[in-house]
Amino acid sequence: MLVDSPPEPRAASAPAPPTRRAARALGLLLSVALLLLVAAASIAVGAKPLAPGQVWHGLFQATGTYGDVVVDQRLWRTVLGLLAGAALGLSGAVLQALTRNPLADPGLLGINAGAAAAVVTAITYFGVTSLTGYVWFAFLGAAAVGALVWFLGGSRSATPVRLALAGTAISAALYGYLQAVMIMDGAALGKMRFWTVGSLASATGSTVTQVLPFLAAGTVLALVLARPLNAVEMGDDTARALGADLDRTRALAMLAAVVLCGAATAACGPIVFVGLMVPHAVRSFTGPDLRWILPYAAVLSPVLLLGADVVGRVVARPSEVQAGIVTAVVGGPVFIMLVRRRRTAQL
Repeated sequence: MLVDSPPEPRAASAPAPPTRRAARALGLLLSVALLLLVAAASIAVGAKPLAPGQVWHGLFQATGTYGDVVVDQRLWRTVLGLLAGAALGLSGAVLQALTRNPLADPGLLGINAGAAAAVVTAITYFGVTSLTGYVWFAFLGAAAVGALVWFLGGSRSATPVRLALAGTAISAALYGYLQAVMIMDGAALGKMRFWTVGSLASATGSTVTQVLPFLAAGTVLALVLARPLNAVEMGDDTARALGADLDRTRALAMLAAVVLCGAATAACGPIVFVGLMVPHAVRSFTGPDLRWILPYAAVLSPVLLLGADVVGRVVARPSEVQAGIVTAVVGGPVFIMLVRRRRTAQL
């Protein structure tokens, strides 16, 4: 059962035992190795089967048919999956700490939906066709919905349940708007039907270079906020006693989440559950310290997203299932399981 009350205060600066720190460090190294394996699989495996020698030739020669498939169709979508996955995982972890709600993520709080609705509006009514335009509209939509959810949830007195309910209601309304626009505008439907379910298929070098500065800035900001967010998680009174600036920390944390989620959504559409599942899995191993949760989330979230993308390319050959559909299919049952766990109220 979910509870509205904040978790009981815990020691803010108690150092972990050396063996625990060593286990965390080793786990992070193993996570990086897993990420490298999944990234290699994303380049080697696709809707069009290629032999390892053909993949190698296409990757390092970058010429001919193999080069077109490996570099243009697989390499850049792998890079985008790495960046977008890390962004979604970080934003989910930041929002969970900010709201003290273990069920918070950009999708559940409506930030994904706000970014998607803004992009659809830009395409349909303003004729925006470039990714640069998408990014700014996605930022605007994500920021507007984030502020609205925070306001409806009670602002400084926001509780986890209020924020979740406000985000769910706004998401439902915005996704209804998306469907209405695409039904009324056949051209918009053709442009958006894959984007709105979340996909890495349209990734190009230009896509990556345009969103990279925003993702880098959001990542740095999120990592810098790890220590003050640790204090915020323990409740307002404890955070003030520890010298944390609550208003500044909350504002910067929301900014980091909006920048990360807005850029990722602009590049590959709204992909849900990545920011929810990975921080949960990480927290059970690292404990509540965001100085470990954030790096783990940045490494393991791309594992989930790229893994979903590879599965989607294999199960429907010669076509493919969009990565956003795969994560939704996996994430739905996982979310139900998390809600039913008694430990949810104590995380």
